Amino acid sequence: MSTTLDTLRREFRGDIIEPGDAAYEQASRTVLAQGTPAYVLRPASAADVQAAVRFAAHGELPLAVRSGGHGFPGFGTNAGGIVIDLSRLADVEVIDKERHVVRIGTGATWGQVAEVLAPHGLSISSGDSRSVGVGGLTLGGGIGWKVRKHGLALDHVIAADVVIASGELIRASADEADELFWAVRGGGGNVGIVTALEFAAHETTDVFFGRIAFPASEAAEVLQGWAAYMRTAPDDLTSTVELANPFAGGPQAPVVIRVAFDGDDPVAGAAAIDPIRALGTVIEDAVALVPIAATLEEGMVPPPGIQIATRSGFVNAGSVPEVLRLLAETGAAEGSPVIAIRSVGGAVARVDDDATAYAHRRAELMFVTTMVGPEPVIAARRPGFDATWAELAPHVSGAYGNFLSSASEADVDAIYPPETRRRLRAVKREYDPGNLFAGNHNVRP
Repeated sequence: MSTTLDTLRREFRGDIIEPGDAAYEQASRTVLAQGTPAYVLRPASAADVQAAVRFAAHGELPLAVRSGGHGFPGFGTNAGGIVIDLSRLADVEVIDKERHVVRIGTGATWGQVAEVLAPHGLSISSGDSRSVGVGGLTLGGGIGWKVRKHGLALDHVIAADVVIASGELIRASADEADELFWAVRGGGGNVGIVTALEFAAHETTDVFFGRIAFPASEAAEVLQGWAAYMRTAPDDLTSTVELANPFAGGPQAPVVIRVAFDGDDPVAGAAAIDPIRALGTVIEDAVALVPIAATLEEGMVPPPGIQIATRSGFVNAGSVPEVLRLLAETGAAEGSPVIAIRSVGGAVARVDDDATAYAHRRAELMFVTTMVGPEPVIAARRPGFDATWAELAPHVSGAYGNFLSSASEADVDAIYPPETRRRLRAVKREYDPGNLFAGNHNVRP
């Protein structure tokens, strides 16, 4: 190891952070997890990533890869291993103005991307948080405020630079290393470290965005009406529902529907959003025309001692009424988790099932249940949380890896259905036969 470390120090132009260094405490943790790695490596270039991967492979230590560090299971750190922190690979550049091609380092955040693209009048369908990293979100999917019109973030990736387990840097696209390209889009980091992504951005205007709230007592009717409307709503409209927010009253918290209409025409915007206003008794209406960058919020950073446990599932059209009935009942009970439901469909469903390693194209909804609190509170509420999911299980299909705080074999099975997992295994055998990249929802070779 010492010889390998000496080689790394000669080759590596980024930061090598070890226990005892002033930067170690901050560098060793992610947003949601504290680690104790032996080394945190912050590459300054793709060549540095190659050197870091060779170091990790020779040292046979656990490897964690960090983009923005928001992953719920804490994949971006570890105990006693190596962390490759990509935060210095954060360049955002429009490389083809006519085709709107944007090259982005995977350590960039979506807030940085929005700021660079705004003067060009461009946008990329992404998530909904400024501080979330481009790499982690995109490799797992990318469900955000333009998902029904423009699809997932990964649907707009046209090329990726990937460092594989041997340390080789490969460009993957539809024309080069096409199976690796397939696996990168949805494979969640299983097949290598992506150092840069090229996206096809789209022209954008300001958007109508904001929240419409209804009394908690109307939750059941509002949820069913919202889902029925979103089934026929224009793809320009993306929407989410939140209920049982513990910071706004728990079971008595308002039902909050957030809307994003992708356009600045007030007549078209009102026509799309007004049916949501008609779902019940509106107690708040805060929808306004805003720049697309204003739809991105700061990601939550929990205070010390507070844990977050989250679980997600997809719902196909036939199961929507029953799932929403169960979620409304859950949200009305004391100790309910926070419940968030997102409309998908639209452009997501117009992509072939096997086009990418993201495997849940036919779902109409994606929902998330989240517990927040100190560890004893989470433990006390876990039986009820699990009982809710036992009721939901017959009506739910799969899981969204970006919203899972656990990483069991059952979770991996839910993220990757059998045929997707089989194909990922084959790609893994080719590019990472020793499973160096195991710090994820891992598909073993």
